[in-house]
Amino acid sequence: MADKVTIADVARRAKVSRQTVSNVLNSPELVREETRQRVREAVKALGYRASQAARQMRTGRSRLIAVRVEPAQEDGINGSVFDRFLHGLTESAALAGYRVLLYTAGDHDAELATFDDLLGVYEPDAFVLTSTDYGDPRTAWLWGQRIPFVTFGRPWGAPPELAYPWVDVDGAAGTAMATRHLLDAGHRHIGFLGWPAGSGVGDDRRAGWARTLAAEGIDPAEFDHTTADGVPEGEAAAHALLDAARPVTALVCVSDSLALGALRTGRRIAVVGFDDTPVARAVGLASVSQPLAEAAAACVDLLARQLDGPGDGDGPPAQVLLEPALVRRLSA
Repeated sequence: MADKVTIADVARRAKVSRQTVSNVLNSPELVREETRQRVREAVKALGYRASQAARQMRTGRSRLIAVRVEPAQEDGINGSVFDRFLHGLTESAALAGYRVLLYTAGDHDAELATFDDLLGVYEPDAFVLTSTDYGDPRTAWLWGQRIPFVTFGRPWGAPPELAYPWVDVDGAAGTAMATRHLLDAGHRHIGFLGWPAGSGVGDDRRAGWARTLAAEGIDPAEFDHTTADGVPEGEAAAHALLDAARPVTALVCVSDSLALGALRTGRRIAVVGFDDTPVARAVGLASVSQPLAEAAAACVDLLARQLDGPGDGDGPPAQVLLEPALVRRLSA
């Protein structure tokens, strides 16, 4: 069996002191970026594994970031979005010296109860919250308890004093790109298949489509259709817009599930989805792609600033709004 790699081995390879290695692992803000990178390369090359128990006793920190596993999606389409985000979060957390602690909860009330259990048993250092919505009670609870957190999703309707760190993707920019692409292709009757009003994400995506049409002098009201998410729902909604007095010739959809339903009509129509899921890629569906790995890395970075960075509490916490990209395929 090979000898266990020690912190002294890492120090020799990186040509730094053992204290510097310890600082990189436990208090990286104390070390210059160039030195941090050299130590991390040595850690990776040697396969060094710090004792988590010893580190926790020394620092009073668990190095755990807790995040909820989203409920399974019945159609198996939209769930891949969170899977990709979670994969990126796990990788980014590991690079920053953290591990991801997964938990489940059926709704916000159950999640609040789970917070107490997790904090009592595992003592996570911070939380990443997903699926934010209007009046989200989780952010207010964590803020009140002074527990570090970041959300993947904006603070829809939150009061200004609740200025917590968040990362999000600009959904309105994504649907605006899709709508502009269809306008440039000659379409004027461009419909929108969206979720009922009241969803922060859904309302944001609808707004980008509506503003882009209005800027062209087109009233979006008659081309707007709301429905629950799902492939059958998308098919029915698309038929309704195709059979209207002024039928649409193209559709921008709030999700790939609704877009795939629109394709199932078999009618001649251009369709753009949202999320660029594996199913969209397989069937040639044009879709708006979210930079999920970048979003996950930004979440970890904002948490690391709270947990490891200097000047804690100085100035407002950072917020990151990322641009999506339109992936053009045969459907549009």
